[in-house]
Amino acid sequence: MERAREENRESRWLFTAAVSTTRLNAIAFNRTHVSDNELGYLSEAVRGGATCGDGPFTRRVTALLTELTGTGRALLTTSCTHALEMSALLLDLRPGDEVIMPSFTFMSTANAYALRGAVPVFVDCRPDTLNLDERLVEAAITDRTRAVVVVHYAGVACEMTAIGDLCDRRGLALVEDNAHGLGGSYRGRPLGSFGRMAAQSFHSTKNVQCGEGGALLLNDAELAGRAEVVREKGTDRSRFFRGQVDKYRWIDIGSSYLPSDILAAQLTAQLESFDRIQFLRHSVWRSYHEELAGWAAGNGVSQPVVPDGCAHPAHLYYLLLPDLDNRQAFIAHLADRGVQAAFHYQPLHSAPAGRRYGRPAPGGCPVTEEIADRLVRLPVYPDLEEADVARVIDAVRAYRVRPRSAGT
Repeated sequence: MERAREENRESRWLFTAAVSTTRLNAIAFNRTHVSDNELGYLSEAVRGGATCGDGPFTRRVTALLTELTGTGRALLTTSCTHALEMSALLLDLRPGDEVIMPSFTFMSTANAYALRGAVPVFVDCRPDTLNLDERLVEAAITDRTRAVVVVHYAGVACEMTAIGDLCDRRGLALVEDNAHGLGGSYRGRPLGSFGRMAAQSFHSTKNVQCGEGGALLLNDAELAGRAEVVREKGTDRSRFFRGQVDKYRWIDIGSSYLPSDILAAQLTAQLESFDRIQFLRHSVWRSYHEELAGWAAGNGVSQPVVPDGCAHPAHLYYLLLPDLDNRQAFIAHLADRGVQAAFHYQPLHSAPAGRRYGRPAPGGCPVTEEIADRLVRLPVYPDLEEADVARVIDAVRAYRVRPRSAGT
């Protein structure tokens, strides 16, 4: 009850802080980037008339995705959530099956499996990378465990060697929620290429985007044919249009997960500009990391950790304040200076739906609970001007961490 009151108080307070940024020439937390060929491709898709799914731009996007991620097959979906739902269908999950995942993630990671009646088992995160703590996974495995889902937070890879070896040894499917990780790698291998399947996001907040969209990356050839059927409402419609069957029929369960070719046109332009987008995002990320290092050390604030062997895609930049009171005060301080910042995930294991449909692993998730109270994300996007980056840095440096109150 006390936690719920505190979260409600924080939400009201953060709304007030966000509103105050509109009083100045505010630096938005996120702004979608329009790539060079985007409007032309959108016009071409509309004028061409092939606006439903699996058109010419869908084929171009999937080629770009498989090349970028090193995966065997990529299927565009209407969202990363739907890609995760497809993974649950392809795993043939049944009520009571268990799926291990981090508590520190977006609710879609859990929803996709709970919808099939499976039980999300929430494991704590590491205090350095904020990723699923690979040292705690084995203790969470039971005779009902079917899969492990990893989330590469901020695009920094989980410890994929240890987790992959464990899944192989225990006969578990490995799925990557790679919503943050496009362009990231682990020991030279692209994120999204480790699991049997990986879900990708192209939401407007992601490095490349088409407003709403996603993809299911398939690294298991045995799943590819069925995945195509599941995505097309459980029919072999795609085979029909390729001339492989004389009619298409309902042959499996599925749903309508195929996006319009108009969205694929926008995404094609974004992916063709991927290197430029990444260069600009890394410039912002690197400026924060270098210019805030002294301030962070002097104020007991933690910066992102990128382990050796991991290459991140500069998806987001976060700071860990010492406690919740400082996190709230820091966001308000930035808002007063026209900088919009945001907190992030709240623990799934203690959320109402998390308690109803899932359970925490042995030992609970104390690191997740602490991190969720302390984390603040700064603006990172390609069109953030150098002067605005400097303004964000100056605003951050002007904050002084407040001592903890007595009894906290």
